[in-house]
Amino acid sequence: MTYIAHIRQKDNEIQTVQAHLIEVQQGAEQAGEKIGIKNLAGITGLLHDMGKYTEQFRDYIQEAVANPDKPPRRGSVDHSTAGGKLIHERYHTIHATPQAKVTAEWIANCIISHHQGLRDYISPDQTSPYIERVVTKELKQYQQAKEEFFKNNPPEQLDSLFELATSELQHYIKIIKDHKLPPITGSLLMKYMFSCLIEADRTNTRRFEENEHSAESIDHRSFFQKSYTLLSQHLAGLEQGDSANSPINQLRREMSRQCDEFALRPSGVYTLSIPTGGGKTLASMRYALKHAIEHNKERIIYIVPYTTIIEQNAAEIRNILQNDDMILEHHSNVTDDKFDDRQEDDNGETYEVRTKNLKLARDHWDRPIIFTTMVQFLNTFYASGTRNVRRLHQLSNAVIVFDEVQSVPVNCISLFNAALNFLHVIGRSSLLLCTATQPGLDFVKHKLHFSEEPEIIQDLDHVGRSFKRVELHDLTQQSPSGWGAEELSSFVQDQMREVNSVLVILNTKMAVRKLFETLSEAEWLQDEGVQIVHLSTNMCPAHRKDVFSGNDEQEGLIQRLGKGERIICVSTQLIEAGVNISFECVVRSFAGLNSIAQAAGRCNRHGKDERRNVYIVRASDEVLTHLPDIKIGADKTERVLQEFRDDPASLGNDLLSSAAIARYFKYYFHDIEDKMHYPIKKLEQKNLFDLMDRNRYYVDAYKHKHAKPPEVLNHYAIATAEKYFEAISNNATAVIVPYGDKGKRLILDLNGELEPNELGDLLREAQQYTVNIYDQELRQLEKNGDVIHLLHGHVLALREPAYSEHFGVEPKGEGTWDMAMV
Repeated sequence: MTYIAHIRQKDNEIQTVQAHLIEVQQGAEQAGEKIGIKNLAGITGLLHDMGKYTEQFRDYIQEAVANPDKPPRRGSVDHSTAGGKLIHERYHTIHATPQAKVTAEWIANCIISHHQGLRDYISPDQTSPYIERVVTKELKQYQQAKEEFFKNNPPEQLDSLFELATSELQHYIKIIKDHKLPPITGSLLMKYMFSCLIEADRTNTRRFEENEHSAESIDHRSFFQKSYTLLSQHLAGLEQGDSANSPINQLRREMSRQCDEFALRPSGVYTLSIPTGGGKTLASMRYALKHAIEHNKERIIYIVPYTTIIEQNAAEIRNILQNDDMILEHHSNVTDDKFDDRQEDDNGETYEVRTKNLKLARDHWDRPIIFTTMVQFLNTFYASGTRNVRRLHQLSNAVIVFDEVQSVPVNCISLFNAALNFLHVIGRSSLLLCTATQPGLDFVKHKLHFSEEPEIIQDLDHVGRSFKRVELHDLTQQSPSGWGAEELSSFVQDQMREVNSVLVILNTKMAVRKLFETLSEAEWLQDEGVQIVHLSTNMCPAHRKDVFSGNDEQEGLIQRLGKGERIICVSTQLIEAGVNISFECVVRSFAGLNSIAQAAGRCNRHGKDERRNVYIVRASDEVLTHLPDIKIGADKTERVLQEFRDDPASLGNDLLSSAAIARYFKYYFHDIEDKMHYPIKKLEQKNLFDLMDRNRYYVDAYKHKHAKPPEVLNHYAIATAEKYFEAISNNATAVIVPYGDKGKRLILDLNGELEPNELGDLLREAQQYTVNIYDQELRQLEKNGDVIHLLHGHVLALREPAYSEHFGVEPKGEGTWDMAMV
């Protein structure tokens, strides 16, 4: 009998179970070998679909293909449990060593979970979902599956493979202990192993479906060498400019040179504390390219807090390296994040072609240079399902640059540190934390383990003084209750009498829009020929890019400012980090001192003029009730401001000094200490870090309930942790918007039937035309009939009346904090 893994839609060609298992094993081994877990990853691939060795599954898949309009009930045949059951049954015996039992638990969990996500070993209800699956659950035709598997794969071969896998795991358990890393590091290693399986399984399935026999390999090293040459030529060209010998440009070149030399250092966890406007993007890329060449790294990944930084930084790098195909921007997930969980149950997979193609089309970070967001990075480690974790193995043996690292979500700090420690010690990656305001992640409870002498830039105090281009003015005491839109408008008018451009940054979209509308109605604005620009994340990335950099029809904000045109820009904080733009004056509403410092970096950026003014004000139109972290940040800033008034010398006579920023973070982290570990309100006395660490609370509860220790040696509650994880709790949904001809064309194209490769390309392109909108906005848009459902409801788009040239998505957003992070 021929046992079937897949049937190709186009020609009904069969992929046998044995062929699929061996090919997935080889793919998983290749991914795992990068960090030395070839056999751990490979054995999961060899056994993941063992349950398809049954007549029951053969009948199921043939019926699904024969009756596509009325397929059998999804998951009615369990094919994912058998392989895990075999591993547990064979190697988790009374006489097995603890090392063998731990290894069996890891391998079996990966196998039984490859359609939804890793199971809890001990869950909050004092049960073991893992044991229930591999021991308690009755499995039809399990003996047949086992017998057929061993006909093709001799038992002694499996035993040998398991022994090698056990040795690999013990090697890493020792490394984790030697480096004094917490147990959560082990759960992340298991997720890495799971990632290898998911990637190999999805890729093999896609290749069979598309009749693709071999993947086109990328010569990373050659690409990095060419890119380094092009970047060096570009930097040499900058030295020939009219202002090349200005003090700031000379200092930029010196810092870039230090990055180049530092790249020879071994893999490690380092910091790059270049002041705002110091050329951080190109300097860090110079480090990354050279380090990748010297240490044979496979990938360079830029992690940024805001999509606006991706838009500008990626465009700058693309222009220099001249190879778009090798650079991937991953802004957000155009399709619903919960798709996998809806479409697949515990047991099986769907054979509906339309949904299968959507799953297979998803990007898996296979380019040499990746630009993505902090949210996507954290999702890769901690989000639910199989979609995000599939990318995890791509983060190994890489150079990973974290831009504006101070923007790590507060509740994710401990999780972020755990991920970075894992990537360095086990993932063999080099990590570079870039910001002008280093947050001191090595001084928190679950700290980041920096390398010895981690800072690249020498004599930071001198560099800071040399880069001083602004004077900071605290106006918060002038109006303790804050200024409304009318008062802010009058203040901006006063500044425009002295300068040609003013940037106003407020904390909420509502306050930004209200000030924009007030300014737009002011007679003096028209009389004096002043242009006004509005920016928020209700505008898609392509729209914001056009506003910043222009297009074929009009010049952008950057070009117009360079010409000295009279401009006022009103924006949320999306503009205050990583955007290479310069105003003559900045007004920032009260916030954390790190945010104020970043806002100051948009003022007199190139130091061409005398020192310019940055004003801190209170905005009465901002409602921060649901933004406790912003409020805490503002409170700590107020404390630092008072200390500066009392003793400015203690803070280097500069509110933007490294001493002032360090003191701010000291106070801030002290206040949020309990929030750093991702507390979960719905689970009493629990935080997400501990669920993936020792899981003490529920292990003790399990012992109390059952009056005995758990049967399992692993205690991670990974499924529960993933269930509650959300990097940014904004209740937002991604929608594709009809911005420009391209946005409208994308919506039309996605309304047809597409192959996985075509669909993948379109979904990547659609990220530039996607906006994340809040639930209340979506409900209003649906009520108005402005929402279009594409790809059978898995992708949403808007009709033309719902998108405005000035404001982006209409009706105007009710959401407050504008993070632009997903």
